[in-house]
Amino acid sequence: MCRTHAQADVASGVNVAARELLPTNVIPRHYHVTLEPNFKDFTFDGTVVIDLDVAEDSKSISLHTLELDVHSATVSSEGQTVSSSPKISYNETTQVTTFDFDNEVPKGKKAQLEIKFTGQLNDKMAGFYRSTYKKEDGSQGLLAVSQMEPTDARRSFPCFDEPSLKAEFTVTLIADKNLTCLSNMDVSGETEVQSKQTNAAKKAVTFNKSPLMSTYLVAFVVGELNYIETNEFRVPVRVYAPPGQDIEHGRFSLNLAAKTLAFYEKVFGIEFPLPKMDQIAIPDFAQGAMENWGLVTYRVVDLLLDEKASGAATKERVAEVVQHELAHQWFGNLVTMDWWDGLWLNEGFATWASWYSCNIFYPEWKVWETYVVDNLQRALSLDSLRSSHPIEVPVKRADEINQIFDAISYSKGSCVLRMISTYLGEDTFLEGVRRYLKKHAYGNTQTGDLWASLAEASGKGVEDVMQVWTKNIGYPVVTVEEKGNNTVKLKQNRFLRTGDTKPEEDRVIYPVFLGLRTKDGIDESQTLSKREDTFKVPNNDFFKLNANHTGLYRTSYSPERLAKLGEAAKNGLLSVEDRAGMIADAGALATSGYQKTSGVLNLLKGFETETEFVVWNEIIGRVASVQSAWMFEDKAVRDGLEAFLRELVSAKAHQLGWEFSEKDGHIEQQFKAMLFGSAGLSGDQKIIDTAKEMFKKYMAGDRSAVHPNIRGSVFSMALKHGGKEEYDAVLDFYRKSTNSDERNTALRCLGRAKDPELIKRTLDLLFSGEVKDQDIYMPTAGLRSHPEGIEALYEWMTQNWEKLVEKLPPALSMLGTMVTIFTSSFTKKEQLAKVEQFFADKSTNGFDQSLAQSLDAIRSKISWVERDREDVAAWVKENTKSS
Repeated sequence: MCRTHAQADVASGVNVAARELLPTNVIPRHYHVTLEPNFKDFTFDGTVVIDLDVAEDSKSISLHTLELDVHSATVSSEGQTVSSSPKISYNETTQVTTFDFDNEVPKGKKAQLEIKFTGQLNDKMAGFYRSTYKKEDGSQGLLAVSQMEPTDARRSFPCFDEPSLKAEFTVTLIADKNLTCLSNMDVSGETEVQSKQTNAAKKAVTFNKSPLMSTYLVAFVVGELNYIETNEFRVPVRVYAPPGQDIEHGRFSLNLAAKTLAFYEKVFGIEFPLPKMDQIAIPDFAQGAMENWGLVTYRVVDLLLDEKASGAATKERVAEVVQHELAHQWFGNLVTMDWWDGLWLNEGFATWASWYSCNIFYPEWKVWETYVVDNLQRALSLDSLRSSHPIEVPVKRADEINQIFDAISYSKGSCVLRMISTYLGEDTFLEGVRRYLKKHAYGNTQTGDLWASLAEASGKGVEDVMQVWTKNIGYPVVTVEEKGNNTVKLKQNRFLRTGDTKPEEDRVIYPVFLGLRTKDGIDESQTLSKREDTFKVPNNDFFKLNANHTGLYRTSYSPERLAKLGEAAKNGLLSVEDRAGMIADAGALATSGYQKTSGVLNLLKGFETETEFVVWNEIIGRVASVQSAWMFEDKAVRDGLEAFLRELVSAKAHQLGWEFSEKDGHIEQQFKAMLFGSAGLSGDQKIIDTAKEMFKKYMAGDRSAVHPNIRGSVFSMALKHGGKEEYDAVLDFYRKSTNSDERNTALRCLGRAKDPELIKRTLDLLFSGEVKDQDIYMPTAGLRSHPEGIEALYEWMTQNWEKLVEKLPPALSMLGTMVTIFTSSFTKKEQLAKVEQFFADKSTNGFDQSLAQSLDAIRSKISWVERDREDVAAWVKENTKSS
């Protein structure tokens, strides 16, 4: 699964006893699932026949169901009926239905359980659900689609909904004859049947039997669909979309998928085992995409790309998502974690693989440079909170599982794999991966199985080194003390953003790969494997740890060494990754009190001659993090920080300009766009005037007046410096555009308008029905850019809490995301107390981890500002022209 964007103690070993698991007296081997969606009353009728091996003498069978009405069940064994009316009971807490019967089925026999049921074709984007779209004539169209991961197959049909209980699946879908039916496999046959719902003639489409797979990968789609196809791969590859979407916008993803599948077959040494690969754009989709075997489902904006209406960053996102989901076809689908604490095996690897393949397909995008400011920083940011969790996190229940689809499983997981692939060498790493996939094909694994295959391929003790990283929470900061005589003393300690690590939280000793860069190159051979140790550096004049930032740690240098590294950056001795990573480390260390914030601001000031996009991205991001922590401070200081950012970026923004042409490379487009937006939003008057002029022409109908790369910045400036007229124009643009990327841009910018009446209108959109539930977080983005918006967001949440919980059930992931958005921008003690008080008497099941992480983020800003308030005020006064 690809994302859109609880207190865990150290986990050691696998505590199966704590998991809520089904009884093991029977084992599912094959399901025949038949479903008929009803688009009139939003239900579906279903029958499932499950073939079982009986592992123990049995008088009962238990499996998962959720929001299904079970009408009847029959248990038989080897042709004989055991019970035609077993006693049916349901445990709401564990979501388990049990069928009890009098006649025992002996161990070693085969059994069959047939269940007839109905379910809800719900609007919660979970299980078998309905999705709506606008047809070309303006009327509403409906699709029946599915999203099973992690535990919603049980909403679609009664099943043994645990990843290790793999079985084969035969699927039959009953639908009107004009509708397209899709599932994981290709069609084996179609017959005419009489609908139970309407007595009309319908078609029953049966699909070929699938290989062994987990329930969370089963997929169904029924609806009006268009498609394009390519035969550039060994099996047919298609992109589907509902009417109202230009199917030609799927061409980029279609061609990329065919090439990527061929590439992965070569890299992983195993053929893609299914007879076709479909990708489909779903108008209502909670995540970014889902890797259902042979039928990958996507948000529209993550699959369809209109290169005329979308910028370079959107194209990169689409490529990354497509390559992430296709990596799962092997890593996750063919070989699957045995339980959800191994989720990172799926997501961490697919994330790594998407960067790896993207770098080979599009070397000019330089994605490993971006990785340092994107994936690595996302991991280090979340993992610097006390309320983070280990990569291998113990989960017991369904409502805990959704919460671990986060930056730890995806980003930290992939960073650990990047670290080990650098340590072993990429070729050796991939040889280990091939061995792992071949050995465990169609089976289930634990993390140790991957380490064992990597150890076998490399001859190195991988597990001892790596399990410290996956079974513990957090990561270290390495403090560098220079001792003279070409010697440095290094010391590692747990890094917490709040800067208040307690001795009991600092017991883990990480194997830290030093990656020592000197003028002679990079030495990957040395590891800090104890609390502190001394190392020789060949030349005290120039050295840097963590070359290219492939290691998962922060490095704290003395102010003098940091200044020397700043000079080394100017002299071309540091790679792009080194420069960006060094800035990121310095910023994070200021947050936690290892360094003064003024020192970081001085470091950034010295980078005005920097030429690379990724480094500027990090510079701007670090100033923004100071601005967000100082959001509720004295206006003069806030204005001074804004002026500093403007002084940093304006000259470069004007030098590069904001005209885009065919000659601009992928990175240059993003560089121009970022500087234009940053300078304008920090008050560069010439750029603001230009943006207003562009906006006026664009809204008057000249769509060439604003290039897609800067559309968001132009809208944001028009709203920040405009009023009702500009707001109405952007809202009208949102309502009339049929392009998902354009509509998303408009939604994300609306909150920039600070007028209280306009803030209210932005918040009213959340429940207006005009914004799809999948996009409910988007109008909040602009509101988080100013104090008035942050306060209004929180007030709105407290006033609409009951409705919010009803609309976004806690068991699904969206509520946790929204809680983070509504609360985490606060920076003051009294605001923290307000949030704690509000949630004190509420059940936080399903989002307790998101809430804890939000509160930690607020605490870190409180301690940072209290520590450096005077330091920043003095620096701003001394260093900015306008203060």
